[in-house]
Amino acid sequence: MNNINMTLYGLVFIILLTFIYFKKEKIHYVENDVYSLLIISSFLGCILELISFICVSNGATENDMLYILSIKLLFSNFLLWISLFTLYFVVITLNKDDKTSKKIILYSLLSLVLLALFVSLLPIDFKKTTNGLLLPMGLSVNVIYFLCSICIVMIVLLIFFNFKKLKNKKYWPLFIILISFSFMIVIQNIYPDILLVNPTAVLITFIMYFTIENPDIKMIQQLNIARDQADKANRAKTEFLSNMSHEIRTPLNAIVGFSNLLLEDDEVPEKSKDEVRDIVMASDNLLEIVNGILDISKIESNKIEIVNEEYNFKKVTQELITLAKGRIGEKPLEFRTNIDETIPAVLCGDSQRIKQICVNILTNAIKYTKEGWIEFKVSHIEKDGICRLIISVEDTGIGIKEANINKLFNKFERLDMRDNTTIEGTGLGLAITKKLVDLMGGKIIVQSIYGKGSKFTISLDQKIVMNPTIKVEEEIPKNHAETIKVANQKVLIVDDNKINLKVAERLLESYGIESESVESGEECLNKIKGGNSYNLILMDDMMPKMSGTEAFHELEKIPGFNTPVIALTANALTGEKEKYLAAGFNDYLAKPINKEELNRIINTYLNHE
Repeated sequence: MNNINMTLYGLVFIILLTFIYFKKEKIHYVENDVYSLLIISSFLGCILELISFICVSNGATENDMLYILSIKLLFSNFLLWISLFTLYFVVITLNKDDKTSKKIILYSLLSLVLLALFVSLLPIDFKKTTNGLLLPMGLSVNVIYFLCSICIVMIVLLIFFNFKKLKNKKYWPLFIILISFSFMIVIQNIYPDILLVNPTAVLITFIMYFTIENPDIKMIQQLNIARDQADKANRAKTEFLSNMSHEIRTPLNAIVGFSNLLLEDDEVPEKSKDEVRDIVMASDNLLEIVNGILDISKIESNKIEIVNEEYNFKKVTQELITLAKGRIGEKPLEFRTNIDETIPAVLCGDSQRIKQICVNILTNAIKYTKEGWIEFKVSHIEKDGICRLIISVEDTGIGIKEANINKLFNKFERLDMRDNTTIEGTGLGLAITKKLVDLMGGKIIVQSIYGKGSKFTISLDQKIVMNPTIKVEEEIPKNHAETIKVANQKVLIVDDNKINLKVAERLLESYGIESESVESGEECLNKIKGGNSYNLILMDDMMPKMSGTEAFHELEKIPGFNTPVIALTANALTGEKEKYLAAGFNDYLAKPINKEELNRIINTYLNHE
């Protein structure tokens, strides 16, 4: 009675498992297919064992054909089950592609079915026990036990030769199952009247479902793998784009540097200067494209961080107005400004990102407005120590069709391409703007009438700083294009690129600065150790043998060394400046060298007046 109870319990459990497993959505790995067959085999085993019990309860003898057939099929099914279990181990240790694995499984299954059929044809005997049970004996049973032993030996060998692969925690249940299964076979041989084979098979199938073959867990594992692969691809993409940026910025440094020098040369005819300005403008556009691609890549890789610091709001708006006027140039546009004078002087937020957002919106308005006006307006609402900035840019440009507004913030989306082929851009500016606004917890709204103009409105919450640690007096915009003249200053330039050295030398020459150049970090160290003295060092980072950062750390070890060292590099990704400052550099100057930034460096470290 205990045996039939175990079979009934096993049947109920395997029916529930079959229903749950095959109803769930699954990722179709090869081992999943093998496990599905294990479930079916366990279900058939319970049915066949129940038939044999019914036959015995109805007085079946060793000559009853139905009983003999059910027992033979039961043993053949068990052989099939243990063979499938062995095949499961083979599959999880295979280093083959999916198609090869499926072929191996197909041939293996055909062989297993033929083997099971062969065993079912072998003669079988019965021995009657004292409690009336008919125990199967004879050649058929012996062959099955022998083949089961071979399967267990194969599994042990597979574990031994693939232990590194299988020692992963997710496969630990298989080791426990194998030990339990071997223990069951020993018990079955010692106490043949206790039928443990089929209940154990059901139990193992059940344990596998709740450990290594649960479809939900496999789905999560697959999602984790996909996420890791996506992260890896993003890292590779970011690294590639970073290298691409460096390689593009290096020749751009020469183009922009020499172009700016030609613009300042009085001997260059005005007509030629107009052409040089076009070169500078083209270089700026190329640089903007590179920066846009890098920004969108970092945003997608979740590498963009919002750095909240105190900043002078009036200074930010002054810089934006100056920049917008410069970009309008000779276009017949009226640039209107309406800045709320009651906005708190010092706010806490990421001023660089706010500038980037406003620059993108203003640039977009300037590009798509041929005549009329552009208005840059900033108002605010104060509540509980928070200043909600309401920034709007309105124009009388070409406008946006209502059907296209939803596409406006898509990457690389250029609307009405047939009508706007002459307008430069990649379609990244607004996509970056939207993502930055979202990252800062703000909102952006677009209103537009096609053919009449557009209005972009952005709201951003910034903390009001009551006791600022920065200067808040009104700053008068400086003429950044003006070259400062300094005397008796000596600068060492360290760069492995000869053209970059020539550009830097010529730029410093225009300030009246004496410069000296070396092509490696080792040469720089030898100069300082040799007693040479400099007022400033401009240090490239990406150099062979010894990077600029490594050379800088070696300089710090020299007793009495206190010369300011500026990182002069084409590594201009977001966050690079912070990285170099954290490494100990006094300041950071990106290539291509921006004249305003170079003026700032010269003013800060060499213009002692």
